[in-house]
Amino acid sequence: MHGQAQFNSKSKNNSNYKNISCPKCSSEKIIKRGLRKTLTRGLIQRYSCKNCGKRFVLYDGFFRMRNSPQKITLCLDLFYKGISTRKIQEHLQAFYPHNSSNVSIYYWVVKYARVISDFTSKLKLGISSEIQLDEIEFHRRKSHKAKKGIEQNWFIDSICPRTKFMVASDYFKVRGQNEIKQIAKAIKNKVENNIFMITTDGLQAYPKVIKSVFGYNKSEKKFNTFHKIVNASKGEGFNHPIERLHNTIRQRTKIFRGFHGKLESANAIMKGFEIYYNFINKHQAINRSPYELATYLELNSNNKWLELIKLSNSNHYLNTTK
Repeated sequence: MHGQAQFNSKSKNNSNYKNISCPKCSSEKIIKRGLRKTLTRGLIQRYSCKNCGKRFVLYDGFFRMRNSPQKITLCLDLFYKGISTRKIQEHLQAFYPHNSSNVSIYYWVVKYARVISDFTSKLKLGISSEIQLDEIEFHRRKSHKAKKGIEQNWFIDSICPRTKFMVASDYFKVRGQNEIKQIAKAIKNKVENNIFMITTDGLQAYPKVIKSVFGYNKSEKKFNTFHKIVNASKGEGFNHPIERLHNTIRQRTKIFRGFHGKLESANAIMKGFEIYYNFINKHQAINRSPYELATYLELNSNNKWLELIKLSNSNHYLNTTK
């Protein structure tokens, strides 16, 4: 991918670097010019523009962070594997000289879930012709203090049954046509015109949304995208791939204390779970991560969290000296 090339690729003459341009004059005549020493992240490569003399470093997503990228991404991985922030804090205390608070760990989860999601949400997908669309109900406390009352929220998501890839999802305060339409539009944007069937349950909002987003052929009196309705209450069975995904989500989110507070934080945490499910975790049914079947993205590092963060920030620069 072009993001990786920005960090690793060299040009033929071995003096310029592909996909790196000067932040001041936009010239691509870039050479290496020494190293920048940092307290927690070690030595960072500094570049120089042969055209205007500007020196800069590539922004890798960890600027001004007081902890190393390895430590931060370790916490992300442990969190989405089911460890609470306080238990992660105890783990850090045993293995790292400078411990971090559980509040800092929660901040890293929210921050980098948003950063990576901005990158992964733009990936074009090569998936099967069917998408399953459904929603999960959550009862979230309006505050971390239990006496503040309970609020009913919804996580609306979609999955490709063949690749097990979560195509689009979001956490909403309510479940209505507008919210479902946002997910349907995201599906259409990612897969373009390659979807021939959308499978849902019997919720009455789905036919209207699918007709609005994917179109309706008036002459033939049918949806441009076939809408398959599976109503479990009528004994029509279950949409097993997405229901299995929901079981996984329920198992992980039942101990999410970070859910209780701002709706935006709950949304970011669920975006992080989508990243973990698609790019980090190996799915048992396909014996690999879903992104390997659904995208053209290549992740070569064992620390995929770190690689995704770097790819997400590959187009940013940090100016240092003239």
